Amino acid sequence: MKLPYSGYLKRPHGPMLLCYITSRRQFPGNPGDQVRQLLDKIEESVAAGVDYIQLREKDLSARALEGLAEAAIRLFSADGPARLLINSRPDVALACGAHGVHLPANDLLPSEARALLARGGCAHPVIAVSVHSVEELSHAESHGADFAVFAPVFEKNGRKVSDGLLKLEQACQRPNRDMPVLALGGITLENARQSMDAGADGIAAIRLFQENDVAGIAARLRAV
Repeated sequence: MKLPYSGYLKRPHGPMLLCYITSRRQFPGNPGDQVRQLLDKIEESVAAGVDYIQLREKDLSARALEGLAEAAIRLFSADGPARLLINSRPDVALACGAHGVHLPANDLLPSEARALLARGGCAHPVIAVSVHSVEELSHAESHGADFAVFAPVFEKNGRKVSDGLLKLEQACQRPNRDMPVLALGGITLENARQSMDAGADGIAAIRLFQENDVAGIAARLRAV
């Protein structure tokens, strides 16, 4: 049985959902330069209409992550559509005023994360979850996640994945699915159509956004 708040974010009937996942260490330069480039890219993504920015800087301490998140949230408009999600840290999300969290698979339950954020004053947090199978997708939805990021689809750690698209399709075609699913893993402008044809509601990516003009990428993706 679904929790009563499952489906807070309904599957879209319009343009595909877009999620930029950050990785500051992929930028050139020293640590300070990398942070500045990351914040510039977040600001660019917000302006380009990207739906979600997942701050995924797993090597940072809680204090350093909180400082980065506080700088990032200032780039979001109070009445704009973009949402900042903190990877795996509801405490940091609350401290910086982020819009929600992204949870790894087999981590804190979405329902538990939602309760933590609600008790801290975040009335309508967005809870995203990483999934890798039909079973994990079903589990995330049944525990009240708002959307799932399914990976890997085309690539993992620089290596091609042979059955990722099939697994994505199996997950997306699960009967009675309400929750949006975003495809992740080697997504390019050339293969985004395959992910959408498999049933995905959008795409999540690191390099596709970090290495390109975000406004142009977003427009071309949504033209698919």
